[in-house]
Amino acid sequence: MALVESCLDTADSQIQDKRPESYRKRPELHINRTLKEITEQFKWLASAGILMDGTDGGGGEGGGVEDPNLNPQQQQALSASQGPREMPESVFTEMMSRFQQMPPPGVVSQTTNPHLSNPQSPSPPIVHSPLQAHITAHHDPPPPYSPPRRYTVSCPGDCSPNLPLCPIHRRGLEYFCRTDNICICSMCVETQDHRGHSVTPAKREWHIKKSQLGISEVELKDLICERERKVEEIQNSLREIQASAERETDGVVSAFSKLISSMERCQAEVLEVIEMSRRVAEHRAQTVLRELEEEISELKKRSSTLNQLVLSEDYVHFLKTFPTISSPPPSKDWSGVSVVSELTSGVVLRTITLTMEHLHEELRKLPEVCDVYMCSRSEFIHQPSLCLALSDDITLDPHTSHPRLIISVDGKQVHCGDRHQPVPDNPERFDRVVCVLARQGFNSGRHYWEVEVGGKTDWDLGVASCSVNRKGKITVSPAHGYWFLSLRDRTEYAFRTEPSTNLTINSRPSRIGIYLDYEKGLVSFYNVEAKILIYTFTDTFSDTIHPFFSPCTNKSGRNEGPLIICPVLE
Repeated sequence: MALVESCLDTADSQIQDKRPESYRKRPELHINRTLKEITEQFKWLASAGILMDGTDGGGGEGGGVEDPNLNPQQQQALSASQGPREMPESVFTEMMSRFQQMPPPGVVSQTTNPHLSNPQSPSPPIVHSPLQAHITAHHDPPPPYSPPRRYTVSCPGDCSPNLPLCPIHRRGLEYFCRTDNICICSMCVETQDHRGHSVTPAKREWHIKKSQLGISEVELKDLICERERKVEEIQNSLREIQASAERETDGVVSAFSKLISSMERCQAEVLEVIEMSRRVAEHRAQTVLRELEEEISELKKRSSTLNQLVLSEDYVHFLKTFPTISSPPPSKDWSGVSVVSELTSGVVLRTITLTMEHLHEELRKLPEVCDVYMCSRSEFIHQPSLCLALSDDITLDPHTSHPRLIISVDGKQVHCGDRHQPVPDNPERFDRVVCVLARQGFNSGRHYWEVEVGGKTDWDLGVASCSVNRKGKITVSPAHGYWFLSLRDRTEYAFRTEPSTNLTINSRPSRIGIYLDYEKGLVSFYNVEAKILIYTFTDTFSDTIHPFFSPCTNKSGRNEGPLIICPVLE
């Protein structure tokens, strides 16, 4: 009987949906396969005897004969329907009346395409006959059948003809079972599978889910916006890094070009000095040689005169000339005369060689220093085990704290109070700047500690020399023994040099990591959460170095949070 009812309801819906319509141009005709299937089912029911008045296909009463050509579903429907006087003549009349209401086959085939139907044409009214009551009366248990209903947000109403059908009961899936998370029909609600489950109208659940999707969509949009902002931030950082790299490259090339030009100029000057030295020595040597040659020439003339006088037989001439020739001629003492130059000792070459060796040593250290600055210390924060291995148990020294500073019992927290505390004015205590040093001091090795700054608007963190001035006004800079990072007015970061080195920090840190390498003279500051290097300063340490802390003043309660020395977590 369910099969007959399904055929009637399907035919009824087809009659309502498939209405004749006129066209100016003959449309392409198609076969209405749904009506074809309904017609075949009707033929099968007629041949099986279901539509006859209480008889089977052979005209006998009671039926009960199985047709080997029927499938199991048809056999079940046939066996459930056959019985004495079970199908009255009105069933067949109802079926025929419904099929007579259908448009001619040609017209139906023309309106098969739902896009060609006229939405303004009035729909024929739905006619419900006593056939439905007759059919439902023979079910055990009888299902609660009602006319097609639609749904609203709050409750089910008349069923929409476009609803998907239940595969079991061939009813519209107008309800939603929250327990099994599936759509069901009105008959499924009363079955054992869904009895006692949380059932609600499908359209209402649909609107609820759609509102939930709206909320999810807003959350997704927020997540997308957040990630798009992060993408923009990273892109800006990348552009800044690229611009910085270009500036650094130009600066390095310029510096080395100037160095090369300076070395070339220095080479020319040294060569000019060598040449001048050579020329001076050559001029002096030529002067001495001319004097020697002139003196040798005079001596040679005197020697020739003496030889001629010796050979002369004229004793009168001899005796007359002898007094002037026999006396020694005037001569210069040449024993102390020499021509020397620094070039012969190689002093210029030795000086240049020593200078170049020193320069080569400094140039060799340059990549290492850059590597320390740019690579090694940046990667340090990404090695939790190394941070943990180098971490120190830092505690605050109350003997050095400013009178307004309040230190916790365990020496791990410090904040600024509203008034001075009654503390002794010992020599190691800061009396004007609200700061404090740690008990621990370092004069060798590598050390690391972390400080929680939270949402404070102002703070100072770093290291200070043991011998710094602690009384009165203090000049804070590496030259005066202070190496620390500062925050002012929540956004202004700087490293305290003379003048201060302003820093641009995109991600506001809530925990600061401080790394000290005494031998290399390094002090580095890290954003622990973001695992990025904030700043590194290189200097030379010659004194004991202590961790330095300043929570700064309260500023009317806007900066009252403490600085907290935190354990380093792996």
